[in-house]
Amino acid sequence: MNDGLKREIRQRRPFGSPAEEALLNLFRTAAVLEAGEARFFRRFELTPTQYNALRILRGARSGTLTCSEVGERMVKPVPDVTRLLDRLQAKGLAFRSRDQRDRRVVKVGISEAGLALLAEIDRPLADWIDEQLGHVSDGDLLRLSALLERARAPAEPD
Repeated sequence: MNDGLKREIRQRRPFGSPAEEALLNLFRTAAVLEAGEARFFRRFELTPTQYNALRILRGARSGTLTCSEVGERMVKPVPDVTRLLDRLQAKGLAFRSRDQRDRRVVKVGISEAGLALLAEIDRPLADWIDEQLGHVSDGDLLRLSALLERARAPAEPD
């Protein structure tokens, strides 16, 4: 058995169960990767959450989405999507418009500046991802993704 996590967190006692060790390994890995992700996006004056929202907007087939639609698609849910989108709009990376059929509905889309920024990020991000996980085989990565989906299934909302 690999004792890498125990060594990293300086734990002397055995873990309570394989499930506990796996969960702590997952949390530790996420924390390390998230810290690197934050450093990566800082050079583009973005947070990972802002980047995620921009990617969602770029992928919108209709060109715009409601705030709630953006929130539903976030990799990590955020409590205040409106404020997140306010920040993107203030940076000139997104725009808002009222729905023509229902003026109460506000739609948000990605601006030309937002598209240009994502185009600038695409290649360096692919390189960064390769630096993080390129040493793991494609087969192992596919198995890991399947295992992670299985692991979170009981916690996913219906």
